[in-house]
Amino acid sequence: MRRWQVLLGAVLAGWSLNAHAAELGIAAFNIAWAGSEADFNEHIRVCTSPQVNWCDTRAKIAKGETAPPPEEDVRAKRCQTEFDTAAGGAGKGMLVAPCNAYKLTASKWKKAAPGIYAEKLDGLRQTVDGLIRARHVDVIAFQEVRSAGVIKEILGSHAADFEVCVADHTAFQTVGFAWRRSVTSKPGKCAPEAGLAIKENPQDPASLRHLRPGVALSLTIGKDPLTLMNVHLKSSCANLITSPAFKGHELTNPDSACQVLNRQVAPLEAWIDGVAKTSPLFVVLGDFNRRLDEEAAKAVAPKDVRTDHTDPAAPNKTGPNGEVSSRFLWQELSDGDPTLVQVPPPVATDCKGFEGLDHILISAALNKRQTGPLSSEKVKVEQKDKQFIMTSDHCPRITRLTL
Repeated sequence: MRRWQVLLGAVLAGWSLNAHAAELGIAAFNIAWAGSEADFNEHIRVCTSPQVNWCDTRAKIAKGETAPPPEEDVRAKRCQTEFDTAAGGAGKGMLVAPCNAYKLTASKWKKAAPGIYAEKLDGLRQTVDGLIRARHVDVIAFQEVRSAGVIKEILGSHAADFEVCVADHTAFQTVGFAWRRSVTSKPGKCAPEAGLAIKENPQDPASLRHLRPGVALSLTIGKDPLTLMNVHLKSSCANLITSPAFKGHELTNPDSACQVLNRQVAPLEAWIDGVAKTSPLFVVLGDFNRRLDEEAAKAVAPKDVRTDHTDPAAPNKTGPNGEVSSRFLWQELSDGDPTLVQVPPPVATDCKGFEGLDHILISAALNKRQTGPLSSEKVKVEQKDKQFIMTSDHCPRITRLTL
């Protein structure tokens, strides 16, 4: 009899422990220049103006080169001036999606039928509905979104059950969260991180171009504080390993995009270090625009993470423009103080969007709470056959965590 009492007590104790555990579904989703219909109409007005005529404001860099040729740089600056003039000034021009955002051209636009942007928004709404209804996602970190109003629009019938926030920004793209009200015992709080929004060209005092900020969401799961940090880092310096399509780069490479991403290392690391001290249970997720899996697979001694061979756990020395000696992003962020854990990428997926750029990282303290191996899934975005503007060039990446 005594033996059965002991066994029953053990079962009840285990049930009681698990009764206090909570499972949270989270997702990272880059929604590809998602704005409202009014935002899209302004994009069309500016890009179809005679002086702009769908010109590309970004200077093209030839394959194998680290910067655009002078004539291409001049062309892009001329286009940017015309674009800003048509928008009503440089400040207003920053709030309009550039002419190449939706892969439209003058000839494509002439063939387009009314409602092409509504198709994109419908695809986003259906994709998000599937995340919430079928996969029980509670928190979604969005990248490339124009406003909180756009997030509410694509939440559709779920909008009343979710809270929403975005980081204030002076350009079209920002980052934001949607979270289910019922998952947090205290109201969720958002805190923008402007430090990530570095000036893209620090040598040009007239330039208004800054990168996207970050935003942190603080929730209380049961009695435990949980912080989720949403990022969207500089693009075009994604690969460490050279592939047939993309050249590999370390962060100290002279490539112009890598130099910008390099300057985001110090503010990102400082932000993570600060959150780790106040909220040991934390998640960093979003579009890192960097193959962290390639970096993690490379055996790098601590003394080789930085070109100056200083300890990656020590404060990073910054140059005049905020540049650092870090060669690798992953080894710099997960330097032991704190230690981060990558949620593994899905083994198989029918996603046709970018691969290896969207990541979910969790703290070592949160990893210890997990009752099984970490895993993730990429979900195909909803899109009509022959849809004129694609729903997104990224697929939402989701995971479930135990707290």
